Amino acid sequence: MLRWRGLDEVPADWGRCVLTIGVFDGVHRGHAQLISRAVAAARTRGIPSVLMTFDPHPMEVVRPGSHPAQLTTLARRAELAEELGIDVFCVMPFTAEFMKLTPERYAHEILVERLHVADVVVGENFTFGKKAAGNVDLLRQIGERFGFAVDGVTLLAEHAVTFSSTYIRSCVDAGDMAAATEALGRPHRVEGVVVHGDGRGRQLGYPTANVAPPMYAAIPADGVYAAWFTVLGHGVDLGTVTSGERYMAAVSVGTNPTFSGRTRTVEAFVLDREADLYGQHVAVDLVERLRGMEKFDSVDDLIVAMGKDAERARAILAASEDVR
Repeated sequence: MLRWRGLDEVPADWGRCVLTIGVFDGVHRGHAQLISRAVAAARTRGIPSVLMTFDPHPMEVVRPGSHPAQLTTLARRAELAEELGIDVFCVMPFTAEFMKLTPERYAHEILVERLHVADVVVGENFTFGKKAAGNVDLLRQIGERFGFAVDGVTLLAEHAVTFSSTYIRSCVDAGDMAAATEALGRPHRVEGVVVHGDGRGRQLGYPTANVAPPMYAAIPADGVYAAWFTVLGHGVDLGTVTSGERYMAAVSVGTNPTFSGRTRTVEAFVLDREADLYGQHVAVDLVERLRGMEKFDSVDDLIVAMGKDAERARAILAASEDVR
């Protein structure tokens, strides 16, 4: 898969393509439906498929300070798009100038003159251009004028719930990992670099990896979770953990109220393994919330609860592995 940042990286001899457009945060099941449709159309036509997304999130430029919680990093979005068969992952810098393009200029300058689209696949609620004035109907009219087709896809819904990034953020925020998993098609992932914490977990017999996620990352509600833990990369041995392999973990999200903590952290206890993980870029795939965050009367009570958390996490993850 090719990766472009901005239109300056479009080759001079670029031919026609099938394009799908959106933020695609989460690359959830609804997004997967759109992307797969674009890939299929491109293969039918014998031309490349292109996914165009934006950085930063458009809301941060339209209303600074309103950046929504981020379900997936750009790198993760690219990985997932590649798995779905996309040929080109194009990141458009979303600037104040870009935001001011009228729908007509947006379509003509980007879709027609630079990308030479033959077909555009978008959700039925797609908007584009200055003040989001363009919609699927207008895009079809422009397409008729310039010779490209438009496929406005009905949004994916189940059980009266339309799958959207906003809906999934609300599930994550509530700690409802089962609902988030159903909409995403996989567990919600929190990535980050392992940094030094206060070392208390090791003192208690449960050494944890303190994961520092990127700005805006969608962190679930405070509590303890069963999760899969992976050091990103491939084939490097770090004690009894190998990068690229996933391991069972119990993950604590919160401020450690038993010790009057104030800083919200994501701490992963990797079950049955020992490794030096400091500085490693890791992923935590959250499967199920075990309990809320509690303040215990004593350290001994906390240690007993942590032992129960580890056993429950082990059982839940073993069952989830069986149904994979």
